[in-house]
Amino acid sequence: MMRIDLFKNHMAEKRALKVIAGINNFDMENVKNVVMAAEKAGASMVDICANKEIFDMARELTNLPLIVSSVKPMELAQAISWGADAIELGNFEALNMSLSSMEIISLVKETLSLIGNKEVFFSVTIPANLEISEQISLALELEKMGISLIQTEGAKMMNHEGTLGLIQAAEMTLANTIEIARNVSIPVMTASGLTTATVGMAFAAGASAVGVGSCVNKLGSFIEMTAMISSLIENINMNRIMTVKEEMCL
Repeated sequence: MMRIDLFKNHMAEKRALKVIAGINNFDMENVKNVVMAAEKAGASMVDICANKEIFDMARELTNLPLIVSSVKPMELAQAISWGADAIELGNFEALNMSLSSMEIISLVKETLSLIGNKEVFFSVTIPANLEISEQISLALELEKMGISLIQTEGAKMMNHEGTLGLIQAAEMTLANTIEIARNVSIPVMTASGLTTATVGMAFAAGASAVGVGSCVNKLGSFIEMTAMISSLIENINMNRIMTVKEEMCL
């Protein structure tokens, strides 16, 4: 079985969890802890930056599928040559980038051209700065282009503390997930602003996978990161159990 099959199987079961080290995180020790924590807790995939040294380190530490993220087509193509299990064009929020639909399509076409005929698991983030109608149109176009997975973003600043603030942080990306998932047949991943309090909502919104970053990679130790990922997985599994019970009652 190929490593990426683990992530695909978890997506089919609506429980895929991608742990994001960070598209611009080049801190070797931090990424090491994120990768080891993801391995220990049983995540579905690890998202790392397009850096060969970091990739090689991560590959030695885990057999989980590694997805390399970048906004540069050449870096994504290079990641395939390194042995990356997947690539992702995106994580625009983390870089404070606002791109148009045409710019995204152009970058995707350039990446596909560089990759050639290789079969690659290719994820693309839909920029949150686009109006929802534009997001849907872009998602449909990406589906036609053979993209494997669409990722949403859209976390906004918290206006409240506690649980309400956590829900507000995930509100936009969840709303984008609902609209996009009902219009495309390829899997959708909800990312940006998710925590243990909101991760279950993403699957209820139609996601096949979730991506979590800052709630893990901002922690100070491997132990804390492992505990957080374990808690996220526990909440995801609890949501699955509740969903099954609800379906049995229908």
